[in-house]
Amino acid sequence: MAVLDARPAEPSAAAPLSARSTKGSLVKVAPLTLVLWVLAALYAFPLLWFLLSSFKPGSELFSYPLRLLPRDWTISGYTAAWSRFDFARYFLNTGLVAVLTTVFTVAVSAATGYAFAKYQSRWLRVFFLCILATTMLPTEVILPSTFAVIRDLGLYDSLAGIIVPSIITATGIFMFRQFFLTVPTELMEAARIDGAGEIRTFLQIMLPLARPIVVTLAIFSFQWRWNDYIWPLLVLNDQKNYTLQLALRSIVGAENIDWSILLSASVISLLPMVVIFAVFQRYIMNADINSGLKD
Repeated sequence: MAVLDARPAEPSAAAPLSARSTKGSLVKVAPLTLVLWVLAALYAFPLLWFLLSSFKPGSELFSYPLRLLPRDWTISGYTAAWSRFDFARYFLNTGLVAVLTTVFTVAVSAATGYAFAKYQSRWLRVFFLCILATTMLPTEVILPSTFAVIRDLGLYDSLAGIIVPSIITATGIFMFRQFFLTVPTELMEAARIDGAGEIRTFLQIMLPLARPIVVTLAIFSFQWRWNDYIWPLLVLNDQKNYTLQLALRSIVGAENIDWSILLSASVISLLPMVVIFAVFQRYIMNADINSGLKD
């Protein structure tokens, strides 16, 4: 009869090694994580103070000693900001400018970047360098000429005068061109063999691949137009056409500033940007452009 060996199995050496490696990696990562949390707290503290101050009455804003939390919570600044100023109209004007400009900017930048990336021509390369050179000029340099063109076109003191000059951006064109350069040409050739035209190839194949760039540029463009102040200040004269940033400036008086209303109005103006970023940030990811190709 065979005798069974009842001795316990020896412990594997891999488990202690794995535990030691995990512990070592945690020791290395912990200081960096702590530094990141400290930096995040330093950046978040002024924003938290700004948000909580909007719920303080005016008498507490400059009282000593300063307090982070309000003694008497109030929303009087929000109600006064919304009722005293025509915020609904300002929101509508700013939203209309931001949405239309973003849509046109993404469409024009995508088409232009696609042409620069996939069509070979010496003049296209020269034209692209000219567009890229505009990023080297300060905005203040081109404002007078842009204003003259808008005035001669009859777009002065209108929302169209803000939208039209903001459609073409060298940054957006450069982003799309650099992305489309990484897309294999075999995708276009396969689409042409299947009978797809240039417009169909761009709309149904190339543009969906560039979804991360579309979302990224859309967020940036919306933010630029929502927070724009200098150009609307030059173009708009009628208060009914004011954007939100000009309306916030009108709250600041020549001598007296109602800080409670100004803080509350500023928080209201930031809410759309916070919501848009929270909703669309998950769409900013890398596109797998080689998923449709065989080795």
